[in-house]
Amino acid sequence: MTHDHDHGLKHDLPRLLGRRAILAGIAVLAAGAANAQALSCVADPAETAGPFPGDGTNGGLFRKINALTDAGVVREDLRPSFGTLSGAAEGLDLTLELTLVDAAAGCQPLAGRAVYFWHCDTAGDYSLYNVKDQNWLRGVGVSDADGVVRFTAIFPGAYPGRWPHMHFEVFDSLDQAVSGRKARLISQLAMPAGTCTAAYAAHPAYAEARQTFAGTSISQDGVFRDNTPAELAQQTLALTGDPAAAMAGTVLIAL
Repeated sequence: MTHDHDHGLKHDLPRLLGRRAILAGIAVLAAGAANAQALSCVADPAETAGPFPGDGTNGGLFRKINALTDAGVVREDLRPSFGTLSGAAEGLDLTLELTLVDAAAGCQPLAGRAVYFWHCDTAGDYSLYNVKDQNWLRGVGVSDADGVVRFTAIFPGAYPGRWPHMHFEVFDSLDQAVSGRKARLISQLAMPAGTCTAAYAAHPAYAEARQTFAGTSISQDGVFRDNTPAELAQQTLALTGDPAAAMAGTVLIAL
C-alpha cells in the first residue's frame, strides 16, 4: 500500500527570518491544506442497509443472525469466518482504509468510532443469508486518532440489479455497535467501473460477476442513482494496485 507523505521544507530559509518565522510559515501551509480538505468534504448520504442488513433484521421470524453480538466480530481481516463458524471467502485481496471525519467541524478526524463493514463474495452472495453457515466478510473496526479504520477483505462481486458495492454502519462507540444500538450512519461504497472490469476479467472466481456487471449501470442503480456527483465521488473507493494480484482502497467517510 502506498501513502503520500509531506516531507516539509527541505531548504534553509534566510537567517533573517529566524526559526520562529519558519515555524509560522509551516503552520500557515498546514492550515491551508486543512482548509482545502474542508472545502472538498461532503457528508455521506444515508443509504438502505439492503435486503441483507448487518443486524439480522431481515433474517426471518425464527432466525437471529445479528453478527454484531458474536464474539470475534471486532477484527481487521474479514476474509475468514469467526466465532463458532469456519471457512473463508476467496477472491482478489483488498486492503481498506476508511477515514472518518466530522463534516460539520471542518472535516476533523473522528477517533473512537466503530464501523461495522460487510459485503458480498465473488458470486454476489452474503454470509448468514445466501450462505447461512458462514459469517465471512463481516466485521467491526474502531477508528484511530487519525479517524482511520483498516480492514482486509476481497473485491466484491456483482449481482443482478445492483452496482458492485460494500455496506457500512458507523456507531459513536464500540459499545454501541456490539450492543446493536442505532447507527449514526448507514451507507454504502461504490466500486470504480474500470477496476471492476479488470478484476472480474482477471479471476475465474468472478466469472458470474463478469457477466452480471456487463449489463449494469450506476446511473440506474436503485441506491446510488439519486446521489449528487459530489456524493457519488466521495462514496467511490480510490483504488491502487494490480487487479490481477491485490488492491488497496481508501475512502473518506464524512458524518
